[in-house]
Amino acid sequence: MSTVEFSSEFNSLENILFSFAMKLTKNREDAKDLMQETAMRAYRHRDKFTMGTNFKSWCSTIMRNTFINQYRKKKLRRNVNEPIESFLFAVENKNVIPNRGEMNIRMKEYKNIFGEIGDIYSIPFLMFYRGYEYKEIAEYLEIPIGTVKSRIFLARKKLKGIINERYEYQR
Repeated sequence: MSTVEFSSEFNSLENILFSFAMKLTKNREDAKDLMQETAMRAYRHRDKFTMGTNFKSWCSTIMRNTFINQYRKKKLRRNVNEPIESFLFAVENKNVIPNRGEMNIRMKEYKNIFGEIGDIYSIPFLMFYRGYEYKEIAEYLEIPIGTVKSRIFLARKKLKGIINERYEYQR
């Protein structure tokens, strides 16, 4: 298709295509942009148009696909129209002291729970929790590795039971 033939065909469909663009975008300026983008893509790929087929359908398909691609790009990209300086508050350190009240209450509760299960179970469990290996715990406590594993297992079981009881009580 020559440039003259393309221009003639496209100009004859301009009103129909603009109506379709308005239907897609629901905005006059966006419709104009979509028309321009469609014209540019159709012109660039005019050699792919098969003579004897429906030119209106071909251009409408280009317009629809262009609209969908632009919509997806906008959806993925969140455009910010403010300078980056406006968002510096998010990374500034204002020397705020974090509220550790909840964490302190939890730690007191955990210490009470560990007191309930006794040192025989809590010491190996806490050492394991802090990253010590079974062998290191066994050497420190001067007990066999099997006993260490058993005490850690039983500590978990007892802790789970105590926590579940308290949770059920609070309900």
